[in-house]
Amino acid sequence: MQLNHLSLANFKNIAEASLDFSPKINCFLGNNGMGKSNLLDAIFYLSFCKSFSGMTDAMLMRRGEDYAMAKGLYLRRDTPEEVSLGLARGRRKTLKRGGKEYQRLSQHIGTFPIVMAAPQDIDLIRGTGEERRRWMDMVISQSDSRYLDALIRYAGALEQRNRLLRAGIVDHTLYEAIETQMCAAAEYIHPTREKWTERLSGIFSRYYRAIAGDDTETVGLAFRGSLHSSPDGTLRPLLDSARRHDEAVRHTSVGPHRDDIDFTLDLMPLRRCGSQGQCKTFTIALRLAQFEFLLDATGIKPLLLLDDIFDKLDADRVKRIMALVTGSHFGQIFITDTNRRHLDDIIGRTGGDYRLWSVTDGTFTLAASASPA
Repeated sequence: MQLNHLSLANFKNIAEASLDFSPKINCFLGNNGMGKSNLLDAIFYLSFCKSFSGMTDAMLMRRGEDYAMAKGLYLRRDTPEEVSLGLARGRRKTLKRGGKEYQRLSQHIGTFPIVMAAPQDIDLIRGTGEERRRWMDMVISQSDSRYLDALIRYAGALEQRNRLLRAGIVDHTLYEAIETQMCAAAEYIHPTREKWTERLSGIFSRYYRAIAGDDTETVGLAFRGSLHSSPDGTLRPLLDSARRHDEAVRHTSVGPHRDDIDFTLDLMPLRRCGSQGQCKTFTIALRLAQFEFLLDATGIKPLLLLDDIFDKLDADRVKRIMALVTGSHFGQIFITDTNRRHLDDIIGRTGGDYRLWSVTDGTFTLAASASPA
């Protein structure tokens, strides 16, 4: 899959942009705050219906403007495709594929698979379990629509249960009905997360070793699911035993919304023992493993967005990452940096198919390009 063209209007600090992309390497050079990451976020939004940075739709509109627009022209499975996004203040967003509006945005997830690596990936290590669950759900949902549907059903039932708890309502019939929905969704969510973690772990370890350059460091991923503590492997007994506690604290304390993944380095928690370089290597390896998982699961090469990923890495690790992402296994790449040397090194490995833009105050100027003869 590739993105051939992108049009933007009033997206973050980008007043207007119209860019034709290389099918291989697309580089964006500029100082911090110029709009490089905003362009990648627009590409991410067209695939995932929300901002990678977690900004609300209202915050995506350029200051002083009442609307924002993004349109992408893709080549997917050898077929041209158009995806367009419209945001307007005070109105719900619209997402169209081929001119036809989606009735449910969840129908779009996974159609145009995407992987983005960015500085905020450190939150996967330093942040709470919510960050890791969000990442896990984002990856699995792009390859499994049934999983996404189970997540939506579970989240809806969870909110209903929490609303009852906050209101102090003690009606066992109501709880029973809601918890039945939660249990049904959890029956799919838990084993899917567990199998996915096992599958990703081997791929991830291979990429970590490739970037680190040796086998002296042992890294691991371990799924810590709430249902592991259930006597029969289901959610029902956990909800039953936690009912009194939940009524006291007025929120649901057990279930898939409390799942987590443990990241380890040499059998120790990474968040406690990992250096900046090791943590950065870890998160980049996670993203490359995510790419391979999605490729295997969907049969489509995801777009790979690399936002300022070389900071805090030594020169050898940077070279190994460059060698990996410019290989034939990966497809179309979008990469930002403040350092022209990094981008020139990547361009030099591509065989000549690239485009390089200079970015200043939301304006993109094509500075160099080449296509294979």
